[in-house]
Amino acid sequence: MWHGRFKKEMADEVLDFTQSLDIDWRMAECDIKGSLAHVQMLGATGLLKEGEAKKIALGLEKVLEEVKTGKFIPSKNLEDVHMNIEARLTELEPLGAKLHTARSRNDQVATTTRLYLRERLKTLRDELKILLQVFISNAERHLNIIIPGYTHMQQAQPISMGHYWLAWFEAFKRDLERLDFALKSLNESPLGAGALAGSTLPINREMTAKILDFDCPTRNSLDTVANRDYMTDYHYFASVLMVHVSRLCNDLITWNTQEFAFIILPDEFCTGSSMMPQKKNPDVLELARGKTGQVLGNLIDLLVTLKGLPMTYNRDLQEDKRGLWASLDTVESVVRILSALLEKVEVDEKIALAGLEKGYSLATDVAEYLVMKGVPFREAHLKVGRLTGWCIENKISFGELTFEQWREHIPEVDEDILKILSPRESVSRRNTYGGTGFSQVAKQIEAAKKIC
Repeated sequence: MWHGRFKKEMADEVLDFTQSLDIDWRMAECDIKGSLAHVQMLGATGLLKEGEAKKIALGLEKVLEEVKTGKFIPSKNLEDVHMNIEARLTELEPLGAKLHTARSRNDQVATTTRLYLRERLKTLRDELKILLQVFISNAERHLNIIIPGYTHMQQAQPISMGHYWLAWFEAFKRDLERLDFALKSLNESPLGAGALAGSTLPINREMTAKILDFDCPTRNSLDTVANRDYMTDYHYFASVLMVHVSRLCNDLITWNTQEFAFIILPDEFCTGSSMMPQKKNPDVLELARGKTGQVLGNLIDLLVTLKGLPMTYNRDLQEDKRGLWASLDTVESVVRILSALLEKVEVDEKIALAGLEKGYSLATDVAEYLVMKGVPFREAHLKVGRLTGWCIENKISFGELTFEQWREHIPEVDEDILKILSPRESVSRRNTYGGTGFSQVAKQIEAAKKIC
């Protein structure tokens, strides 16, 4: 395409090194979509005669059909998806040589990439909403099941399992909001920005933006060519989402161990051992957790590439898509399989409650009980802490203490202390807004349903 300036053919090793078909061929259909909008605009502005525009558009439709059916086999000698399509178009219709009027590969690539990324993010958005609905469904199924809540991996207070699922609903709902921001940030049309400075030809950028369903054209041609913020917005969304995935998977992996054993994973999402017959391994959750590092790495990869680049286009930016595609594929697959797995997770409440009985997770309830009796919280905290230490030394639980023993250690208690010493009562009484009380969780579920 640049032979007018060069006297020698490109060296084969340079062609191998610079070609990008392995990266960009997946965008072929979107590239043609952008070209169809461009040729329609060229015809409308008089830069192409009406008949010329129609012939080129028909040729592009033929190329599109060849792409969809797999008949079109691209050539590495033509370097990228864009030149392959233009060359094939010109073979079918010689007027195709006019297609690139008022267009650079810089604004063409930017347009094609945004079109492709927008399609993928819309699909991902649908998948993420399914995952959110699974959290709501699980919260309903497990609303009345009680499990230990943890801080520092130590039992802290009993909670509703439904409340736990809704915690992840909130986290992934924020991810959905970040995804919506990423979609909005890419929805401006680069087409017509040219190589970096626009065009001397009377093009209509508003027209192509409207045809391609962008909100508007980009406002600065230099920024248009240099900008990859819309990619970093996606990568940030993907990175935070995968951190959430990793933390969720870690909980379920831990709670599925024999030492905890109150989470039951579906057989069809686990594997066995080639040597140990008894094993049931949470491989899907482990792989999802393991893939998180790849997605985080793709964010850093792009940021490092961008950090030293001068305005405007530099060939380094050809590499911006390699990590993007990898991240898109990974995140889509993780969200999809996580939805399928989570809707089949079960909870063994008997084991969960047995674990609670061994600990002192009702200590805060006792301290708050004392507050209601007029004891300052710090004093109540001290009294309950001392009692807990005595119980640990004597290997006795709160539930095993007689009223006389309670009174001996904490004179302020009355016989009603015995009524609060149950995990179910503890959960039920936590009725502050956003708390784990059963009635509160039920309200949270109804609110979540209105979102999804």
